[in-house]
Amino acid sequence: MKRYELIREGDRVAVCISGGKDSMLLAKLMQLLERYSEVPFEAKYLVMDPGYAPVNRRKIEENAALLGLPVSIFETDVFDVANAAEKNPCYLCARMRRGHLYSNARAMGCNKIALGHHFNDVIETTVMAMFYGAQLQGMMPKVHSANFPGMELIRPLYCVHEEDIIAWRRYNHLEFLQCACRFTESMSLSGDGVGESKRQEIKQLLRTLRRDNPDIEKSVFNAIHAVCLDTFPGWKSRGEEHSFLEWY
Repeated sequence: MKRYELIREGDRVAVCISGGKDSMLLAKLMQLLERYSEVPFEAKYLVMDPGYAPVNRRKIEENAALLGLPVSIFETDVFDVANAAEKNPCYLCARMRRGHLYSNARAMGCNKIALGHHFNDVIETTVMAMFYGAQLQGMMPKVHSANFPGMELIRPLYCVHEEDIIAWRRYNHLEFLQCACRFTESMSLSGDGVGESKRQEIKQLLRTLRRDNPDIEKSVFNAIHAVCLDTFPGWKSRGEEHSFLEWY
């Protein structure tokens, strides 16, 4: 929070809860932070139902009650629309979900939304962009919304390791949604835990590399904080492409 200046006095933050371990822990941490922080702010707890099966919707409600989180739930047809798409259903789903969250958060008087992306998400996104997107691109701890002026997205779990989130869940004997997405159900049925998910593929790759270099993920994380632009032949900044020839 302090390193990236994610919260300012008077902020009203919509903490977005998907029902998984990450967003549930984020919500509880934000609730405690609101209570004890030296920087006064207000947190709201927002749950979007994109078309969950009844059992998954019920699980979210039960966990919210167990953790003492006063959630506001709204419904959308995101799953139906995304699953009907012939190309890039995951991308479409993510864009639609983000838009609904921003819209409802703004209606609640919030100026920020908080998502549960953690340290390992940052590393995996960086490696995926390089391997499959042909670009060096990271995940920012906070970003301004391009479509909702005055709104901002923050990631308070940016430096929290997934293994620590799992340890918290196990220690407290909690059960959260694994993945309620219909499209990725094939991943759990594939037998190898990967299916067609590139993110899972990268996650397994990093686990393998960590055997020889336990600090490999820390190295990637530190690398995106110390990019040496003087050694790159090209880069993009604020949507514009640049070449080393501009200063060579």
